Amino acid sequence: MRSLVYKLSIAAAISALWSCGGGNSSTPAPTGPSPSPSGSNAITITVRGENGSQSFDPNPSSAGGQLVVFKNNDTIVHRVVLNDGTLDTGNIAPGATSKELMMPADGTHYHCTIHPSMVGSVSASGGGAPPTCEGPYC
Repeated sequence: MRSLVYKLSIAAAISALWSCGGGNSSTPAPTGPSPSPSGSNAITITVRGENGSQSFDPNPSSAGGQLVVFKNNDTIVHRVVLNDGTLDTGNIAPGATSKELMMPADGTHYHCTIHPSMVGSVSASGGGAPPTCEGPYC
């Protein structure tokens, strides 16, 4: 009997790990949709998928100094972060929209932390070019 209980315990543990992706995932669980409040004038940047500078639309965005949301139109989870680390969308599940983020007025660059080849930029308010991109995500 003790052997049967032991075997069942092992089987349950393996099953739990299997259903959770092995228990070693470095990617946090996706967040659900969080739509913008009614009447919001946030600019939407669409996440298209892993395709370098073509991963976001529009890119560059002319949203410097404005509210932005990221809408994930891809089939996998993404997490958008400004290159300087000051803003983070958290995980965005497929079909979901990020919380509203205020973009810096002087423009900025961003990337997907899960897929670092996905890069984008926001132009400065008034239409100026984004600042020079420095670092590993340029």
